[in-house]
Amino acid sequence: MDKKVTIVGAGFVGATAAQRMAEKELADVVLVDIVEGVPQGKALDLTQAAAVEKHDSKILGTNAYEASANSDIVIITAGIPRKPGMSRDDLLSTNAGIMKNVTQQIAKYSPNAILIIVSNPLDAMCHVAHQVSGFPKNRVIGMAGVLDSARFRAFIAMELNVSIESTHAFVLGGHGDTMVPLPRYSTVGGIPITELMSKDRIDALVKRTANGGAEIVSLLKTGSAFYAPASSAVEMAKAILLDKKTVLPCAAYLEGEYGINGLFIGVPVKLGKAGVEQVIEIKLTDDEKAALHKSAAAVQELKSALAKLSK
Repeated sequence: MDKKVTIVGAGFVGATAAQRMAEKELADVVLVDIVEGVPQGKALDLTQAAAVEKHDSKILGTNAYEASANSDIVIITAGIPRKPGMSRDDLLSTNAGIMKNVTQQIAKYSPNAILIIVSNPLDAMCHVAHQVSGFPKNRVIGMAGVLDSARFRAFIAMELNVSIESTHAFVLGGHGDTMVPLPRYSTVGGIPITELMSKDRIDALVKRTANGGAEIVSLLKTGSAFYAPASSAVEMAKAILLDKKTVLPCAAYLEGEYGINGLFIGVPVKLGKAGVEQVIEIKLTDDEKAALHKSAAAVQELKSALAKLSK
């Protein structure tokens, strides 16, 4: 491969992203984790699977960052999940510290890389990575909208009993309870879902989408989603590596777009070899605009909490 992608964090999301990346033959993969033996073991297992899956992507596991040098893309999944009794500020503080350390190493060894942030709280972690790396805004992107939109698409397909390939959906805003699914821009075979189901059913799907991650956590009991998050991050990386100019909802740094300034918020963007090549502004109703600004206010709260923690 002539491309290299580093994935930081060899847990379920990171290891699954490495698998998806390698099997699509998008790039050679470096899997980095602080736990000795884990990235090495998973990389070896994936390398042996390559003989069956018939791909030639190289997969290397390591505890150090030197092997990640000159990566084209770095996907950061490192961090801890929120545990019982842990406050939001505790999670924010711990994962901000992890993100800071990771980003410093990545900026040192891959100063031209594009960062795809998966770690939670997603929107806040984008701010940490952006600030610490010093990278331009187009090279720091949050994976949120692709995942949230995938969940909405899945629920639409299940509800209408249609091929998921026929569904398209947009979910904007922060990655959390205040996300903003847009039924008007969500379609099946080009037909808006507002023409295909009642408002009550749409509202139910919107609510289920907003709680999509929590629903999986409640079912698994001891873990959280990883297949769909990994696929979503790889979909973003594919658009960048192949310079596809794909329009996807991603957390991007806004400077006035949608009336929002200085925040990473989920909006439609064009992804290509330069990262975020364009923020696409779509027309929103007053209610949609209000919901997006409410979501932005929640992200601002996280950003302000970060600032207090760093003092």
